[in-house]
Amino acid sequence: MKVKQKFINRNSHWVLLSPYIILFCLFILIPVISAAVLSFTYFNAVQPPKFIGLKNYISLLTQDTVFMQKVLPNTIKYALIVGPGGYILSFIFAWMLAQIPKTPRTFIAILIYLPSMTSGVMMSTIWSIIFSGNQLGYLNSFLIEIGMITEPIQWLQSPEYLMTIVIIVALWSSMGVGFLAMLAGVLNVNEELYDAAYIDGVSNRFQEIIYVTIPSMKPQMLFGAVMAIVNTFTTSGLGVALAGSNPTPQYAAQLIVNHIEDYGFIRYEMGYAAAASVVLLIIVWIASRVSWSLFGEKD
Repeated sequence: MKVKQKFINRNSHWVLLSPYIILFCLFILIPVISAAVLSFTYFNAVQPPKFIGLKNYISLLTQDTVFMQKVLPNTIKYALIVGPGGYILSFIFAWMLAQIPKTPRTFIAILIYLPSMTSGVMMSTIWSIIFSGNQLGYLNSFLIEIGMITEPIQWLQSPEYLMTIVIIVALWSSMGVGFLAMLAGVLNVNEELYDAAYIDGVSNRFQEIIYVTIPSMKPQMLFGAVMAIVNTFTTSGLGVALAGSNPTPQYAAQLIVNHIEDYGFIRYEMGYAAAASVVLLIIVWIASRVSWSLFGEKD
């Protein structure tokens, strides 16, 4: 009986961990391993997968001109602007909200967080009205009224403007869970640290942020950075929803996830799409390691 009780005590933590382990395996581990295996095959979703080695990766990196000339540069441009831009805006808004009383702070925080809760379809509906290509579109109507243009501009069908519009909408909706984490981090900084910093020579609010606030909320900064990276690289539906087609006009706002959906669910080249998804996974992992080196614990 004692042996049985000891066995239960020693392994009770596995019972508590089992829901997480099961869900992690079902939704993370098995799909990642399946994608990695599938990336070495030709699979059209009808016939059995056929092993072709590294051919998908070689084709993706050396023969897919759309991926190398359009998709990859678009993704890098989008990530470099929306990722750091949304991250910096999240911190600035979190710090500003921390300076006002609790009741208005809660109300404004909900308003800022609200766009990130809406789906890509909902956001595209709202912004499609603003950037509609006819005279009824808010932007076209305003520009015609003030005399800047004489004819409506096809904002969402023009390769010249589409990517810029996608970035603006993405920045507007980028302050999600990372913003809330930063707000919690700013609010929980020990007030005594500020008093000690002013005794040590800190003389203004900017120095206060650099020498006290940011170092005190590194875990929240790291979490916000990881969430920004993952959300930025895995965003897919915005450009397609705004343009109304996949691929977007002349691949102007085509991102890696759109490329994966194009080959996986439109052309049914599952092996090739899996190779692109593995490349995306590697990019996200490298970016996460860079964030960890900047904000993670050194010890």
